[in-house]
Amino acid sequence: MSHPAPLKLGVNLDHIATIRQARHTPYPDLMQAVRLAEASGADSITLHLREDRRHIQDDDVFGMKPRLKVPMNLEMAATEGMQAIALKLLPEACCIVPEKREELTTEGGLDAVGQLERLREFVAPLTAAGIEVSLFVEPDARQLEAAVAIGAPVVELHTGAYANARDVAERERLLDGINEAAAAGRAMGLVINAGHGLDYDNVRPIAANPVFHELNIGHSIVARALFTGLPEAVSHMRGLMDAARQGLPPGQYPV
Repeated sequence: MSHPAPLKLGVNLDHIATIRQARHTPYPDLMQAVRLAEASGADSITLHLREDRRHIQDDDVFGMKPRLKVPMNLEMAATEGMQAIALKLLPEACCIVPEKREELTTEGGLDAVGQLERLREFVAPLTAAGIEVSLFVEPDARQLEAAVAIGAPVVELHTGAYANARDVAERERLLDGINEAAAAGRAMGLVINAGHGLDYDNVRPIAANPVFHELNIGHSIVARALFTGLPEAVSHMRGLMDAARQGLPPGQYPV
């Protein structure tokens, strides 16, 4: 009997840093959060070094890189400055995302189709340096085809619209679109990740799809951690994902 491939969990700790930056204090200690996440089921640590440095700082990523026990996934905009930082830092992976200064969080996927040539030139040095490059895109076949042409081996499908849908029928429609895009991207040879807005109530249908390699989740984990602690928040998400991947009924966890 074959078993589905394990689904990886990338834990985004940006909003631990958000709390710290609210008062510019040395606490909460981001490295302590990393250690707790690593011990509780995180397969990678995602950090978004935004151009306005609203949460994660340069010292964070450079200080943490040699101390991580799991791979670092650096989220960043496609700018010369961020490219230079990535080439100096050499994270195991980086995810190219669209970025606007005025947005609360990343809004929508990268337009890989409209920026194909620029992104191809941007990605090439990162790949040559041994960094696994991912593009954060909408679940749209044209964007996936562009990712292949750009030379990015991985895409992260934007799940925000699905996560924010309040109408059940609309959510199911969006889920179908995500699953169709995931299958199409896999057929193109891409590694398929997903993320944005995933939480403890909506993660199961995404996690159940064996095409997905990794889910990147941050805000909902940090929010739950305020009440339960970070180890429980990470391990609970880990359990939900593993149960869904193994086809266990809701409420039942892998032994």
